[in-house]
Amino acid sequence: TGPVNLECLGSLLRITLSAEYFEDKYISLFVVDQSGTAWELGEAMAAQCGYSVTYSTWRSIELRASALSCHSHLEKEIFTVTIQIKASHTPDMTNATTHLKSASCHYGLWSPRELICESNYMEVSVRRELPQTVKDFVQDEPEDWTPLFPETKAEEASIWQIVFHQPEEKRALLVSNAWSAGYGLNTTDSRVLLRVPYTAAQVQLVEVGVFLLTQQAAKLCRSNQMPSLQDQGITFSVLRSSTFYKYQWMILMVDTAMACPVDGVDYTNRTITWTVPKYIPPLSAGVTSFKDVLVEAGVDLHKLSAKEMASRKYVLLNELKVITMKIPIGAEGGYYKTSVSDGQLGVKYTINLFLEHQWEDNKWGLTKHTIIKEIETPFEQAELAITNNLNLSARLMNVTVGTFLPDVELVNLTIEGVAVTVHEAVQHGYLIYRTRYSNGSKAYVIQVPLDATSVKKEYMRDDMRAYTVNVTLTFITYPSNEIFVVPVIALSAVKDAVLPSARGFCDGRNLHLIITPGNVDQNWLPFISDWHLTQEAAQKYNIILRDNGTHLAISVPFLSSYVSYEAFHTSAIKASFHLTLKDGITLAQRRDFSVSCIFSSSELIQCMPNGTVIITAVKLLGGEDLDTALLVLRDRQCKPSLVTEKTATFKFNVNTCGTSRKFNSTAVTYENEILYFRPGNEAPIYQLKFLCSYAVKQTADVQYESKKNPPPTMKPGFGCLALSLKLFKDISYSEPHQESEYPVVKYLREALYFEVELLQPKDARLDLNLDECWATNSQSQDSLPQWHILIHGCENNKDSYRTVFHKVNYSLRVKFPQHFKRFEVRMFTFVQGTSLLQE
Repeated sequence: TGPVNLECLGSLLRITLSAEYFEDKYISLFVVDQSGTAWELGEAMAAQCGYSVTYSTWRSIELRASALSCHSHLEKEIFTVTIQIKASHTPDMTNATTHLKSASCHYGLWSPRELICESNYMEVSVRRELPQTVKDFVQDEPEDWTPLFPETKAEEASIWQIVFHQPEEKRALLVSNAWSAGYGLNTTDSRVLLRVPYTAAQVQLVEVGVFLLTQQAAKLCRSNQMPSLQDQGITFSVLRSSTFYKYQWMILMVDTAMACPVDGVDYTNRTITWTVPKYIPPLSAGVTSFKDVLVEAGVDLHKLSAKEMASRKYVLLNELKVITMKIPIGAEGGYYKTSVSDGQLGVKYTINLFLEHQWEDNKWGLTKHTIIKEIETPFEQAELAITNNLNLSARLMNVTVGTFLPDVELVNLTIEGVAVTVHEAVQHGYLIYRTRYSNGSKAYVIQVPLDATSVKKEYMRDDMRAYTVNVTLTFITYPSNEIFVVPVIALSAVKDAVLPSARGFCDGRNLHLIITPGNVDQNWLPFISDWHLTQEAAQKYNIILRDNGTHLAISVPFLSSYVSYEAFHTSAIKASFHLTLKDGITLAQRRDFSVSCIFSSSELIQCMPNGTVIITAVKLLGGEDLDTALLVLRDRQCKPSLVTEKTATFKFNVNTCGTSRKFNSTAVTYENEILYFRPGNEAPIYQLKFLCSYAVKQTADVQYESKKNPPPTMKPGFGCLALSLKLFKDISYSEPHQESEYPVVKYLREALYFEVELLQPKDARLDLNLDECWATNSQSQDSLPQWHILIHGCENNKDSYRTVFHKVNYSLRVKFPQHFKRFEVRMFTFVQGTSLLQE
């Protein structure tokens, strides 16, 4: 008991290593001989020396040793086997724990011939019968075997030679050669043993038929005579051999033929049917009579009574021609183990049956044939359950995967395309728990916080969010080391969605929306109509877009193309701006916001003091078919100077375009109207009247002081003026850039020093005044874009760095300071969106 369990089962000793104790350890097995030398038990040595190592129920390791195995000790019907087990947590077996176990088993009921069909070898042991003359012989001369046959051993009784009988030839091997070829040989005082792996060169596959019982054959059986056979195809591994051994002055020969069934297993209606012929010709050469003595069967080398078999629903049929065992798949005594086929998870039912058949014949007397047969059913796909339990208070998803059989282990997880071990998964927020059940099976629980970065969060509806865990689990089976993966996609719906909100307001010329994000709109994008509102698009359409990480601010001019108008009255107009948030992947509409404000109708018209009128007509809701480009004034030749999809702007003088005038005692009123005509129709379908009023009487209080000198007078003059515009290198205005130096390289915000000079005429009465100065993107002064540096002789108040004027003093170069103007401008560049215009 404990880590190692030993059990004597007839001519076999079974040693079982506990799965619980040796789990997750590397194992090395050794056999210790009488001198204390440990021999490592590899596959080849095990098959040659009478040992088999298998994995039994759910990772337990089972070692079986034959009574006549190598390095065992047989004395007075007691055989003793000593094994050494080394267990380590590392494959190089460092810091290994050593267990030494010895067991002695009694086996005294030897039959004249005993055959064992193990999982990895066949074994036959034969009683050595000595002729009577040999038993009574007294040798009085020196032994002369050695000079003739130096290969023979000096012991009293030893194997000398094996002859293999094959259809095409006979082949003889001396003992040493046979051992080198993988055969196991042994002798005791009373027995000769031959053991052969199934893979040995001299092993043949032979089909053995079953009895076709004719009436004549049945009579022969009842009279202990052998019936004739017809082959029906149960395959046996067969070795036909004769073993020669020396005893005193004689060479004796025994038949050491062996035969073990390879197939004979069928699976029908969830039942295993194992059929073994009773009469096996390779074991019955020269036999003329045959009689059944005993048929027993069991599981794991334990014989079962008829009552025990019935309780397990086993069926053992001892028929005239065959022995048949029927086992329901899943019955007690077997176990399921995990299997993988084409990456699919499944199971196979495994049961370790054994059959002991004893018969008598006229050649051997009693023969005991023991067959150990591990039967494994075909692959059967298994359904795997995946359940998700949400712990909302702790904000944890608990995903249970399983159940699995104990021979399965989770080795790694693939999270967002990265494979990590179970221990490394903690760094990604994943905790893995293993749950064991009373029947030995287990399940794995994956615990993931809802807020883990690898958990996908997606808005569903209302206040619901979907949390999705997408992870791939990789498993391995033991001891077969098969790999399979299980994709796990678990979804939880949680009422924790916070939608984005917005507030709107207006100032004199703009509509504003301030959007506060929620927790579901990380991938939502702002859209106006069907176009995505980016910084580039906003700048193109004169919309201000600001995002400071906590709020998204959008400002739209009152007369923007993306403002809609309604409820137009003589004194006010309602303007509305609509914004939509859409899913950045599916473009599904998620949220709509709008801001509406009442603007004075005076925002549409400007009455300039010089008689210029600027009037903007807007397209109202419901008038979508109106083409703003076709709007006209009373004089239909007066067309809009600026047209958008929703607006048309006219700029004209009050004395043109069919404008009418009305006078009263205090004001003069100019009136016109904007009209829209359908082609071929003289009656307008759109009419917008507007007027400008100017006061005709105004009173102003002024102070004045009488001067003796008469006020200066101004007279128009005509002539040619020659001027120059130069860029100087510094504020001293001493050295201008020459033509050969252009283009001149300057950095942003670096000062540029300009000078304008009146070259001709040299008339001291003339003063030079600058009205407008502007920069363009090319050498053409009319090209766009433009930026004004001076407006009406003053700096542009929209400049971030305003123009600075420098006083001009008299000098050798400057004879008439009034003919010069100097100013300083900071270097800038034109941009389009976020792209620089480099021209």
